[in-house]
Amino acid sequence: MKHVEVALTQVGMKEDPIGSNWGSPVKYYLAAVGINFAASWCMAFVYWCVEHAGCRIPDGIGGYKNPLIHTGGVLDQWHRIDAKMKFTQPQPGDIFIQDHGHGLGHTGIIESIDGENIHTIEGNTNDTGSREGYEVCKRVRPVSSCVGFIRIPQTV
Repeated sequence: MKHVEVALTQVGMKEDPIGSNWGSPVKYYLAAVGINFAASWCMAFVYWCVEHAGCRIPDGIGGYKNPLIHTGGVLDQWHRIDAKMKFTQPQPGDIFIQDHGHGLGHTGIIESIDGENIHTIEGNTNDTGSREGYEVCKRVRPVSSCVGFIRIPQTV
């Protein structure tokens, strides 16, 4: 689960200025999904971690690609990802998906599971658990707060 290891190296990274959805390293997370302006960045952070971990699957045309959809949208990722990668019960390394209604979602990477709680590494959050925070944090969330989980397949 190299993407978990990569995510752990980012804990404590913050927007600059706080509340801007921008600055180093946030602009690099966003650039990983083709966004070059200030925007919500939790999904971009997850994509960046998977990308920097070197997770690759065959692209069907003789090459390899990141197994996630190239998007900064949490719910866009959830709706477009291959159904074979969607699960209802979490495992360490999975990507959790939350749906807050009105097209708003939140995501992060599961580090571990403790009963009905997941221990996560998330971008665009803070110590109070906001989905519009300003840093990469470790959080604890109930499994029941998630609509599902994306499992990164064995990669090459």
